Amino acid sequence: MTTYLVIAAAAFVAGAINSIAGGGTLISFPALMYIGVSPVMANATNTVAIWPGSFAGVLGFREDIKKLQRWLLWLVIPSLLGGITGAMILLRTPEKTFARIVPLLILGATLLLAAQEVISRRLNRFITTHGKTSRGWIVFAFTFQFFVSVYGGYFGAGMGILMLAALGLIGMQDLHQMNGLKNLLAICINGVAAIYFAMQGAVVWADVVVMAVASILGGFAGARLAHRLGRKFVRGAVVVIGLTMTIVLFFKR
Repeated sequence: MTTYLVIAAAAFVAGAINSIAGGGTLISFPALMYIGVSPVMANATNTVAIWPGSFAGVLGFREDIKKLQRWLLWLVIPSLLGGITGAMILLRTPEKTFARIVPLLILGATLLLAAQEVISRRLNRFITTHGKTSRGWIVFAFTFQFFVSVYGGYFGAGMGILMLAALGLIGMQDLHQMNGLKNLLAICINGVAAIYFAMQGAVVWADVVVMAVASILGGFAGARLAHRLGRKFVRGAVVVIGLTMTIVLFFKR
């Protein structure tokens, strides 16, 4: 019972964090390892368990998602392709190989997000052509999203921050819309990865059920909290989470 309470609490907090900013994996993944699950299986189990929480996050931001430009929804395609690619890499290569560069990736994305408003204002003249997003930035968005999705299918910690940073650089400025789209793309990435992990028998199903319920509740709580606290607080929380993850992962190397 104590074991289930530990992973349920971790999954609830992870679901809330993922709904607001991303990075909940760094709470739920270590919790599984703490109770004795092997690293690779803990990673796969965590992906399947946290996945439902993304649906709650999308529902929480559903009104914001309705206001998105339609072309942004096409980012689902590179998300699906990248997610399955990353999942296949995880079960075929050692975790340490990719983990070595994770702190630098997360730190870079966090710094980009912290300066997102300033960068967006200066790049605004370059990212639009006659009132429409230019083809070059659309290609950039698709390419970047694919590689973020590969990373997401492989491990996922900081995936949300990477997506938020990229969405800011292609011209999005409403953080609630960005969070809604980020959660939708996370469903695609983690969804295909979860299906692959389940088919490969790399999942502890008892832990999945407990964590899935907790992550859904956390996702709803996080979405509501984000709207109540306001955009500035959410942005600050994202930066703090990103810097914390960078430090933790750096010392874990």
